[in-house]
Amino acid sequence: MLRTILITLLGPMLWGTTYAVFTETLPVSHPLLTGAMRALPAGLILLMLNPRVPPLEALKRHAVIGFSNIGLFFALLFVAASRMPGGLAATLGAIQPLVVVLISAVLIRRAPHPVQLLAGVAGVIGVGLLVLSPEARPDPVGVAAAIGGALSMATGTVLIDRWGRMGTPLETTTWQLIFGGAMLLPVALVVEGLPPAPGLNEMLGYGWLMLLGTAFAYFVWTRGIGRIGASATYLALASPVVATAIGAAALGEWFTPSQWAGMALVIGATAVGVSMGRRS
Repeated sequence: MLRTILITLLGPMLWGTTYAVFTETLPVSHPLLTGAMRALPAGLILLMLNPRVPPLEALKRHAVIGFSNIGLFFALLFVAASRMPGGLAATLGAIQPLVVVLISAVLIRRAPHPVQLLAGVAGVIGVGLLVLSPEARPDPVGVAAAIGGALSMATGTVLIDRWGRMGTPLETTTWQLIFGGAMLLPVALVVEGLPPAPGLNEMLGYGWLMLLGTAFAYFVWTRGIGRIGASATYLALASPVVATAIGAAALGEWFTPSQWAGMALVIGATAVGVSMGRRS
């Protein structure tokens, strides 16, 4: 099981690069189109590796997961990232483990353990200590998008746990990316239009997000949820840790004592949340 946890952890760690790649290489003025371009090509690439169309009933469920976990989530994620600092967006997104525990209680009838709830609260506090700065200024639309994104992906995570046996992890990943990207693309084109022609910098950014940050990351994530359960969502707390480390490295800065304390809280919350979820 430790091997599965470590492999699953690669997904959130790669997601931690998203804020830096988006703000430094991609058109910030087109967050919806960035989300669609991240998802749909990644899904089509995975489809080439496993060119099989699932039964209709499975496709319906993949479509629901694709909307919640990809289409809506990616739209809200990039809107939040375009309107406020990544650290603030990451802190708001860190409520996801708490939301997963509560949604699981409703959809799967899995009563939350009090320790899981405490681990979720500790995770939010830890991420806040790690990434928030006094200069952070919340944007109302960005705040709403970040919270909405956490709710959306939390729902998708629980649905993967509930419906995860309907196909292989590769199949589930492939079709949620295809459906989510296909839903988001026309909305992005109508709302934002086409961005300027991409240069080498943008192509490298899209390539990183599509191949590693999406196709590979979502495959190991979906595989992990199928084996660990919805409590794998605590591993997503690694994403803001990586994002903060990238920012610190780019500025040549060391972590402050409060940031080290936040990292310790995040690591502890992750370990406790996953272990308690497995016991349940």
